[in-house]
Amino acid sequence: MSLLVANGAGFLGDWLGAPRRLAESAELDYLTLEYLAELTLSVLARARERDPGAGYAGDFLTVLRDLVPSLQSQQKLRIITNGGGVNPLACAKAAGPILAAAGMGNDLLAVVSGDDLLPRIAELQAAGCSLAHLDTGAPLSGLGQPIVSAHAYLGAQGIADALAAGARHVVTGRVADASLTLGPAVHAFGWKWTDWNRLAGASVAGHLIECGAQSTGGYSVAGSPWNLADVGYPIAELESDGISVITKPQGTDGKVDRFSVIEQLVYEIGDPAHYLTPDVDCDFTTVDVREVGPDRVRISGASARGRPDQLKVALSYRDGYMSAATLLVWGDDCIEKAKACGEILFARLAKGGYTFARTNMELLGAGGGVPGALPRQAKGRPPEVMLRLAVHDPRREAVERFTKEVAPLITSGPAGLAGYAVGRADVRPVFAYWPALVPRDLVQAKVEVRKAGEWK
Repeated sequence: MSLLVANGAGFLGDWLGAPRRLAESAELDYLTLEYLAELTLSVLARARERDPGAGYAGDFLTVLRDLVPSLQSQQKLRIITNGGGVNPLACAKAAGPILAAAGMGNDLLAVVSGDDLLPRIAELQAAGCSLAHLDTGAPLSGLGQPIVSAHAYLGAQGIADALAAGARHVVTGRVADASLTLGPAVHAFGWKWTDWNRLAGASVAGHLIECGAQSTGGYSVAGSPWNLADVGYPIAELESDGISVITKPQGTDGKVDRFSVIEQLVYEIGDPAHYLTPDVDCDFTTVDVREVGPDRVRISGASARGRPDQLKVALSYRDGYMSAATLLVWGDDCIEKAKACGEILFARLAKGGYTFARTNMELLGAGGGVPGALPRQAKGRPPEVMLRLAVHDPRREAVERFTKEVAPLITSGPAGLAGYAVGRADVRPVFAYWPALVPRDLVQAKVEVRKAGEWK
């Protein structure tokens, strides 16, 4: 009997209608919702700074309300999400009352935490963990900037343990994307944590569905015609031997074929022979991808070499302030005018004593989106471009002055400017990213299971 695991969200901000569409279109065992990325963790950490009760994916609450009818009619349907973000307990306290109000207050709702390392930085360093930057090798002790968040990528065991305890809904913090699928598979099939090739097979399936519609025709270079208005989000039909079939609900837009699946297979993986998750060191070079029917692709042959001894850590720290502003520049000479606008702006700021740690000027529509590439019309001249100017600096006052110098260009710059936003651009704090590793034996997942009505 196949285990049906679908994914209805590939990032925070994904299509809100997809999860309900999936649940109404197929008899699922599990619906996963994957919301986190390195940037998202920083955004949520910023939200938690402003409000200690925030820091989770608010979209999850909207989706959960939409899923109530399906949860009421499909008793076997379970929800797994890392939408707890940097505050999974607060997320559970917000989700529990929604379930209780729908008559599902006795459903068991689990929280998987233990990924938050921020309170443990000094302890980890004292234990000999330098949390060195993965790219530069610099130790964290030399950073000299306030640390805002630090989250280890947990694996699937916390999820499997929560399911074994009877949880119908599982909310986690930073659990790795593919682990959202592996946890249900381990629980359902009774695999051991050393069944490496089976773990690898389910991890590959999890990787293939983790980005939502990217494996069902979205973001595909072979997607024309773009019949994606009602795109079907992916379903993995998992077998006890680790083999799976990737598909989508019948009657939905998009496609599932060998090409679309392989596009996602090689997406964000680094070394294909060593795709590292917290659960397995997976070898994608042994994977066989084969079409077995319309919108059905069979995945087999996944293999693994044990699991990594260390877990990835996504750490963020304060790194000054930034702001960005845009202006529409029109006319046959729009490229030259746009460049002149940027030069005028930064010259005026320099005369006032304001220079910046970093500046950026982009001419969107003239190749600025991909620097060095020719525009589509190859040597033609666009009738308009969007000028985007941005600055970054440790001094908030310098960035604020930048925001006040953009609008004056409308009447004291070249003719042909329009499209500026009402009001001045916002000044935003910058959280910079510091990737690191931590020994896995220094991080333990914590599982708390309560009735949904008790989370409040």
